[in-house]
Amino acid sequence: MPHRMFRSLANRNYALFAIGALVSNIGTWMERTAQDWLVLTELTDHNASAVGLVMALQFGPQLLCLPWTGAVADSFDKRKLTMITQSIMGHLALVLAGLTLSGHIQLWHVCLLAFLHGCTAAFDIPARQTYVSELVSKEELPNAVALNSAFFNAARMVGPAAAGIVIALAGTGWGFLLNALSFGAVLVSLFLLRPRVAPTEARKRLSMRGGFLEGLAYVRARSDLMTWLLMLFFIGTFGLNFPIYVSTMATKVFGLGASDYGFLSSCLAVGTVSGALLAAGRAQATGTVLVAGSLGFGVASLLAALAPTPVLFAVALVACGVSAITVMTTSMALMQLDTEPAMRGRVMSIRIAVTMGGTPVGAPIAGFIVDHFGARWSLGLAVASGLIAGLIGLRHLMRPADLREPPGTPPDGPLPT
Repeated sequence: MPHRMFRSLANRNYALFAIGALVSNIGTWMERTAQDWLVLTELTDHNASAVGLVMALQFGPQLLCLPWTGAVADSFDKRKLTMITQSIMGHLALVLAGLTLSGHIQLWHVCLLAFLHGCTAAFDIPARQTYVSELVSKEELPNAVALNSAFFNAARMVGPAAAGIVIALAGTGWGFLLNALSFGAVLVSLFLLRPRVAPTEARKRLSMRGGFLEGLAYVRARSDLMTWLLMLFFIGTFGLNFPIYVSTMATKVFGLGASDYGFLSSCLAVGTVSGALLAAGRAQATGTVLVAGSLGFGVASLLAALAPTPVLFAVALVACGVSAITVMTTSMALMQLDTEPAMRGRVMSIRIAVTMGGTPVGAPIAGFIVDHFGARWSLGLAVASGLIAGLIGLRHLMRPADLREPPGTPPDGPLPT
């Protein structure tokens, strides 16, 4: 079982890619935690709506840039594109660190840098996620996708806890500086890669508008892709606003400090790492697992909302993490494996936009509920998102098989739902 769970690491290219990403993601989670804490406790008087605004500006570009991101990922060398975007994000982190350490940081600075980071990430994420398919074989891809999530969320476990310690000992600015330095790891790993697919194999340069419309038409013709995307919309928009949920539960409900907030964020990450490793050990991704993960997320969020103590809240966060990452990894594996390689970048960009692009709607709503009704009530959004997504997926699975299988999928295909 352990051998099967980590089999993609035997691939030199993937191992290098994963190690670089792990180091960089630890820095990214340190910055996200420090940024939320900076806005909530230093730049405002515990204003959750301000945290929601920053989140909206950071994740909104996923939707704003959608007409271009997928076509760019399908048209250009993904390694070079990723090196450019990672370099830009590293410099943005350095600017944020400089402003904070010098004492000149203001809320509008954070908002502007969050927006610029979001615009860059909108091009980075589709290219980086689909680049994995050029590093591993088709048989290794589900495992590689699950391990990506495991490493990303291992960083999510380490990063917030480290950020809490750094904030308590040295201040938020050092969290931003460490993130800026961490981008060096992913750049070195990308430089050392020897991809299976040569850059000269090439990619047809797509018209940005035409490529985007072609991607939309492809998705609309697929009932399975449309179902997974609708499920992801509800969970991504209303369920994954944990920077707001955890920070406000920590400060407003339990009266905790920075280090305890970092610990609670890491508890969520413990769950996501566990869920990703479970996904890596599965032989295949299925729609049934996706539905179960969605319903489980709704139930776990309800337990978190009702938790009477920080300890029980932390336990509920672990369950939230397991179920949330089950939804994310399973949907990504299903969508990558069932999508033609030439369309993969555009389909992934639509997936990312649907999952993260709803944040400008969901995060401000969550912040508004916290400010006017309380932190516990805001978690009701996560409860509803999981239950609604699960029912949507269940409805799809109950349809006759010939109406829900992708066109051209053989009866005994690799991804039964």
